[in-house]
Amino acid sequence: MVRDISIVDMPDGYQGEGFFASKLSDVVGLARKNSLWPLPFATKCCGIEFMATMASHYDLARFGSERVGFSPRQCDLLMVIGLISKKMAPVVRQVYLQMAEPRWVMAIGACASSGGIFDTYSVLQGVDQVIPVDVYVPGCPPRPEAILDGFMKVQDIVGKESLRRRNSEHYRKLLESYGIQ
Repeated sequence: MVRDISIVDMPDGYQGEGFFASKLSDVVGLARKNSLWPLPFATKCCGIEFMATMASHYDLARFGSERVGFSPRQCDLLMVIGLISKKMAPVVRQVYLQMAEPRWVMAIGACASSGGIFDTYSVLQGVDQVIPVDVYVPGCPPRPEAILDGFMKVQDIVGKESLRRRNSEHYRKLLESYGIQ
């Protein structure tokens, strides 16, 4: 039996015998993207699909997310999974605010992305009305493959993000548009 082991590509840099030099932002991006700690905020049927994604067949741990945390202060990826009612919106926002920077958000499923088929007074029509979202995963409910694809898109964003982006004027204005100081 032949095992195909893939190794993460090195960041751009200079190498010679016994040394390797690169930009600090590339090395930090490589470390961050391969060690994300997700915080699942799961409701309804999409939560079951997320459980399948974490199980042995799909195994989100292959992507460096072995530890799924349930404390916002220890996690850096908020995965909003499923329908969010307007009563839950302040809770989602509070969880987001308790996370340390840098933090990223995935909206998983049609309900988290746009309210889904529930166009009613009590359902939030997309979690992006209360917090900024980095990646949307469509589906009702989304297949585990779609969740993994969305996770890999977050990894791409994390790996390419500048160390100074979170201190930029653009990012500050984005948070202010959500009422976050």
